[in-house]
Amino acid sequence: MSELQIRELYAGYGDITVLNNLEMDVEKGEVVALVGANGAGKSTLLRTISGLITPNKGQITFMGRRIDHMMPHQVVEMGFIQVPEGKQLFPEMTVEENLMVGSFNKRARKDRERSLKEAYEFFPILEERRQQKARSLSGGEQQMLALGRALMGQPKLLAMDEPSLGLAPIIVERLFNTIQNIRKTGLTILIIEQNVQQALEMADRGYVIENGHIVLEGKGSELLQNEHLKTHYLGI
Repeated sequence: MSELQIRELYAGYGDITVLNNLEMDVEKGEVVALVGANGAGKSTLLRTISGLITPNKGQITFMGRRIDHMMPHQVVEMGFIQVPEGKQLFPEMTVEENLMVGSFNKRARKDRERSLKEAYEFFPILEERRQQKARSLSGGEQQMLALGRALMGQPKLLAMDEPSLGLAPIIVERLFNTIQNIRKTGLTILIIEQNVQQALEMADRGYVIENGHIVLEGKGSELLQNEHLKTHYLGI
């Protein structure tokens, strides 16, 4: 069974259905990219997996257990941890305090010192800035802090929602290089991105979502050669 398995998923907001019979899989140790336009349902899917939205129908299985009706803190405790869109840091807290917040779950709390050391190894700039308030960081540094905070939770699957949003191209390149280093540890990664080219270049496999439904799937390199994707997402 896949580490994350989604079958016949319908979900949305009130009477509005956003996800329509969506199905996807994420295997242990792989990087999977979910790409699509604004409003396609990418963030809604992540919120549904995380327990912030209760699906109307369908199944979500993580680590062999049904999670589609779990509370968000239970999903986190199992190891599904996300880097939310917009970072959502605590601006008046220091860098180190923000990182420590990431290790609040029972599973991560006992190893927080080791996790903190690892976070600083991935992001040396955060160690230099550890006593600064989060609001004083640049946009790229804040994204690193959001990612470091998620790693502090000791994820089994790390989900990132639009990590490159609003960042300068050179910072985006550095961020994706760091994600590549994180993947070398064997961590399973689900990345939700509008930056289609870079996301699929990095991913083992990818899914394209349109109107809440998966319309294309395959190896990242193969999807980049797909005519529909090149026309509608890459402008080729």
